[in-house]
Amino acid sequence: MVRIKDIAKEANVSEGTVDRVLHNRGGVSSKTEAKIKKILESRNFSINPIASALAMKNKHTIAVLMPEYGEVDAFWKSPHLGVLKASEEIKNIGINVNSFKFNQYDKRSYKKSFKALLKIKPTSVIFVPMFLDETKQMVQQLETLNIDYMFLNVDIEGFNNKAYVGQDSYTAGYIAGKLMHLCLPEASAFLIIQSRDNVSDNNAISKRITGFDNYFILNSIKVELLSLKIEDLNNSIDSKLQIDSFLKLHSGIKGVFIPSSRISTIANCLSEDDLQKLKLIGFDNTPQNIECLKNDTVSFLISQKPFEQGYESVRIMADFLLKNKIPESKMYLPIDILTKENVMYNDVNQWMFEKEFLK
Repeated sequence: MVRIKDIAKEANVSEGTVDRVLHNRGGVSSKTEAKIKKILESRNFSINPIASALAMKNKHTIAVLMPEYGEVDAFWKSPHLGVLKASEEIKNIGINVNSFKFNQYDKRSYKKSFKALLKIKPTSVIFVPMFLDETKQMVQQLETLNIDYMFLNVDIEGFNNKAYVGQDSYTAGYIAGKLMHLCLPEASAFLIIQSRDNVSDNNAISKRITGFDNYFILNSIKVELLSLKIEDLNNSIDSKLQIDSFLKLHSGIKGVFIPSSRISTIANCLSEDDLQKLKLIGFDNTPQNIECLKNDTVSFLISQKPFEQGYESVRIMADFLLKNKIPESKMYLPIDILTKENVMYNDVNQWMFEKEFLK
């Protein structure tokens, strides 16, 4: 491997002079600079971005903004851990990662956390764009400050984000439709259940529903697709009453599609008789959802690789900052179909990280 020392010797200059040319620091005559660049080209010399960052003491700060997690919203724990793993890997190469959390049901919390994020003067920002109007305002501020940004998990069109890292939500919904049809080829009616908190602003949910619908439309499969929107899934008594009444009114329903991570909550609202006769398909391998999968309450879960979403978003942004590597505009992760037989093998990377790092 060619070293700076070798280039300096061949050019008959100091290593510091070569270093100044490599990093465009100036202070070198045009003749000497041209000589060094010619040698660099002939020797196919390329800068090691890690060594370069360390040598220059180049410091970058990536700010990450995503929803907080808890027992109800366990999904968000995984991308947080993915961000943490990536931040541990890059902290010694001149990049710090600061995470900020917000309540995904509260626009004020979203804005408040973003305001706190700006105070650390980040080099770049990775965030989950939960609320459209507020996101427009945030993006305007970032672009005014010349701060590069990337979207995580939720893909919204019409912005200048460096990339989107997450699931192809439309295709995931299309796959859910195919799975439902394979489970119930003779069925004529399916129910899509949404909660109020993911009806209006969550673009991923709407794309999944569109994909689910289009599977039947594009394949000329005649079914009735019904929709039920529940005001507050956390109110289990009202939710049970709404779902029970709807199923009694539409007795032909054979399958239920939940385009969010709340499928375990829906399952807990169903009677034993309904659980026996309905096929349920939903998203995300949260502990509660996995339990439903294992006991055959849920037929399939579709994973959007949340741990990898967090991890890859940080690594991609780090490559951009250190190597000026422009990412693809859409960085889609694999769509995993989980059953009770294979769910234990999913997200091994997260399991290993938690075991080793979070002792």
